[in-house]
Amino acid sequence: MENSVRIAGPLPPVRPRNAHRFEVFSPKLGRRLTFFRRAALDQWVLLEADPCVKRFCERPGYIHAAGAARLADFWVEFADHQELVILSETLEEADISDRDVTLYAAMVPVRHVTAGEIAAARAWIDNWRRMLPCMVASRGLVPPGLMSAIERFVCAPQKLLAVEREFSAGDPTLVRAALYGLMHAGRVVSPDLRTASLSLLTSFVTAGTSP
Repeated sequence: MENSVRIAGPLPPVRPRNAHRFEVFSPKLGRRLTFFRRAALDQWVLLEADPCVKRFCERPGYIHAAGAARLADFWVEFADHQELVILSETLEEADISDRDVTLYAAMVPVRHVTAGEIAAARAWIDNWRRMLPCMVASRGLVPPGLMSAIERFVCAPQKLLAVEREFSAGDPTLVRAALYGLMHAGRVVSPDLRTASLSLLTSFVTAGTSP
């Protein structure tokens, strides 16, 4: 891939004084992640929920600009390009000491994410923070046939309540995990979740299908 950088892995997390610790599991990466800022946690949710994102890495290394080192919050890989993400909130440079990990930012675009952008996606983020634990708890337990059956059922828009009723013979937790997994893979969409809280009235439909 042209205009790319190689990422060895995330820099070790070092907890800033009085910071909250957020531990999550990424279905996309198949591993645990640690954050110490709400903004970083929210940005992870946005990357995790975006089916166009193939891979990402938190704390990938330092970008040198204007004579100063700035820790990149994420490296992100899409099908045809990469980017580095820097959040508007800054970490004190003393929090992470490994400055030998330098990224050559000129090779990939750097995207600055503001607090306003994250605030605008608050409903979407909060909904995925409810859906991801269901997916993680059911990881490896959802039959592929169930996902295919649900995908066919929502070829026309269906509310969550209707999906659960249609597949009531199965475990409702697995039904929800399958539906959320289809969204995670980009095979099903739900515009409702951009603006309203997840509920039994939330509508889902196969990706590419006109409402």
